Amino acid sequence: MTQAAALAAYGSSSPSNRNRIINGGMVFDQRNAGASVTPANADYTLDRWRSYLSQASKYSVQQNAGSVTPPAGFINYLGVTSLSAYSVGSSEFFSIQQFIEGFNVADLGWGTANAQAVTLSFKVYSSLTGTFGGVLQNDGQNRSYPFTYSIPTANTWTTISVTVSGDTSGTWLTNSGRGIAVWFGLGAGSTVSGTAGAWAAASYFSATGATSVVGTSGATFYITGVQLEAGSVATPFCPAGGGSYGQELALCQRYYWQQALGAANIMLGIGTVFSGTNMNGFVQFPVQMRTAPSLVQSTGTNYYYFERDTAATPFSGFSALNRASKDAGQLYISGLAGTSGQAGILFTASSSAAIGYSAEL
Repeated sequence: MTQAAALAAYGSSSPSNRNRIINGGMVFDQRNAGASVTPANADYTLDRWRSYLSQASKYSVQQNAGSVTPPAGFINYLGVTSLSAYSVGSSEFFSIQQFIEGFNVADLGWGTANAQAVTLSFKVYSSLTGTFGGVLQNDGQNRSYPFTYSIPTANTWTTISVTVSGDTSGTWLTNSGRGIAVWFGLGAGSTVSGTAGAWAAASYFSATGATSVVGTSGATFYITGVQLEAGSVATPFCPAGGGSYGQELALCQRYYWQQALGAANIMLGIGTVFSGTNMNGFVQFPVQMRTAPSLVQSTGTNYYYFERDTAATPFSGFSALNRASKDAGQLYISGLAGTSGQAGILFTASSSAAIGYSAEL
């Protein structure tokens, strides 16, 4: 069986694996540990959830923003807060989204005559009422299905279910690329919004006439329990991986692993001085990542240190992540004084130090 076939079977063979959304219960926030962030375009916030926006500083994102009581059965939600009353231009857009890896939706058969319907369900809470919008979209952004849903009562958790017919046209990736993008609109202009309830050969980011969250200063939009599953019926929410905290954390770490955030004296790996002024360190990833990751780090004076023999040499950051695979990588430091052949341990030295590895879609 090919890897694609194996992963497609994993996604469809068991009811406990029916949810294609990872971190739909908004439990994991490796990057920010619950802190509020004002994202730039394409920034990830809570694990697997990405911001897509045409103007910066129009909304913030925080796990459990506003500290409202989550809906029954949940302890976390993703909270958006509008930072101004922004009038969205005709081609502008604001959203949160998740890219679903192609392996995890290959069994749906989209782009073929056998395309299956899917149902998107979630729980939502907003200070605004009215008709809100979202979109399902392909990697090429030339196939879009805008949808709408209603929030009739402000500041009340509302359960939503939207069924979407499978797309028999277009190109839908079934590999380690972006299979399906799920968008929740926070404001979109007329030229990037489409008629709800039908597939279109266009790039849309919301549905025509949808409420703009960023259009009202201080407006809130909270969401949790996001589930995308095959079929036309919404079943009770089940976290990706079958409900185990550890299993879903491992699924998040396939795309991003935060090794240290906001703490000193966290061990990062082992290393050796190989030329008197350079060091190679070794780090083992906890799960096999989607692809060889890139290094994400904060840097600053004495953020990290290399301890060996009786010396502990501080440094500001790693020079590169070299020879990385899906399983491990080499942390390289240039200009670190030492004696060739010395071995030691790498630590964080500051609570401002943060290091992660990204293999995001």
